[in-house]
Amino acid sequence: MPKTKFQNVIFTLLMAFAMVYAMICYNIAINRGGMMNEVFMLAFHEVIIMWPVAFVLEMFVVERLAKMLAFRLVSPDDKPIFILLAISSMIVCLMCPMMSLVATILFQNPGKEIIALWFQTTVLNFPMALCWQIFFAGPLVRLIFRTIFRAK
Repeated sequence: MPKTKFQNVIFTLLMAFAMVYAMICYNIAINRGGMMNEVFMLAFHEVIIMWPVAFVLEMFVVERLAKMLAFRLVSPDDKPIFILLAISSMIVCLMCPMMSLVATILFQNPGKEIIALWFQTTVLNFPMALCWQIFFAGPLVRLIFRTIFRAK
């Protein structure tokens, strides 16, 4: 969707925030034994750390690699929805383990159990991240992005 580098930065900032905030809320809710109103406020303490990390990873590592992997599954001639789903899925496949590792190190005090906790965190986060990306964050962020950058 983004046509310029500036638009790509804005799109990535919006998507990273939507994904990071939701995933932080999800993980806090898991740790607290369920969802509560306070989770939404608690998430802002972690989002100031995790949002920039997600943005940098996405912009400089994941974006190109995800597209490369996606186009092993689809071709540029396929329907746009299939291309979008392939790229979005590959982004989640790459970002989820990376962000889970960062969260494990920063927030779980893993010690010598780092590999086990990282694996557990990734396995718990992946289904939520994929569903959230495909069904909620992706469509919402694209709508917001189109609204901001609608052709005049």
